[in-house]
Amino acid sequence: MGFISEDVRSADSPFVDTIWRTRSGRAGAFTSEAACKWEMVVATSGGETVVAARGPETGASEADYPADAEFFGIVFKLGAFMSHLPVKTLRDRRDATLPEASGRSFWLHGSAWPLPTFENADAFVERLVRRGVLVRDPVVQAAIDGHEPDVSACSLQYRFLRATGLTRKTIRQIERARGAVPLLERGTTISDAALDLWYFDQAHLTNSLRRLLGKTPAEIAQGTPVG
Repeated sequence: MGFISEDVRSADSPFVDTIWRTRSGRAGAFTSEAACKWEMVVATSGGETVVAARGPETGASEADYPADAEFFGIVFKLGAFMSHLPVKTLRDRRDATLPEASGRSFWLHGSAWPLPTFENADAFVERLVRRGVLVRDPVVQAAIDGHEPDVSACSLQYRFLRATGLTRKTIRQIERARGAVPLLERGTTISDAALDLWYFDQAHLTNSLRRLLGKTPAEIAQGTPVG
C-alpha cells in the first residue's frame, strides 16, 4: 500500500473507539475489511478538505486513495450514533459528505463546526455529546455489554439497526471473523481457530474470512496484511 505513516490512539470518551491519522505517498488501493463501527473522516488532498461520515461495512471491498493525501478519522464505539444521520444509510461505502461552511468549518445538524484535528478530537466529540448531536441508546448499550434488556426481540432489533446500522447477527459474524485474525497471526492452526470460534469447519471459516476480510486464513497466517 502507499500509506507512508500512521498513528492510532485511544480516547477517554465512552463514545469513541479509536482516533487515527495517516497519509499517502503514491496513489493506490487497498482491501477495506468488514467493520461494525462507523466513523467521521477528514481527508485533505490537492488543497481541498472533505469531511465525511463513513458507515459500517458488511463485506470486504477494494478502496482507492489519491497520492499525497492526509486522512484523519474518529471511529465511534458500537452503539454511538447521530439521530439525524441514520447509520444504516451509510452502510457499505455509502458515505455522506458533510457540506463545507467555510475553509475551516463544515455543516453538521444545522450548525457550522470547526474542522476537528487528530489533537483536538476529544474536545470535538465532547462538544457533540454536550450539544446532543452524538447519543447512545442505553438498551442497545446494555445488549452490547452482554445483558438481555427487557424489551421485545422486534424492538431490540429495530433499536440495533437505528444505533449501529446492522443486525446483531451481522455484528457477531464480523466480530467473530475479526477475532480469528490474532489467533492465526499467533500461529493457531486453521482447524483450531475454526473450533475455538465455533465455525462449522475450516471451509466455513475460510469462506467467512474471504467474504468479510478479503483474505483466507492461510493468507492471514502467512502475514498478508488485513484491512
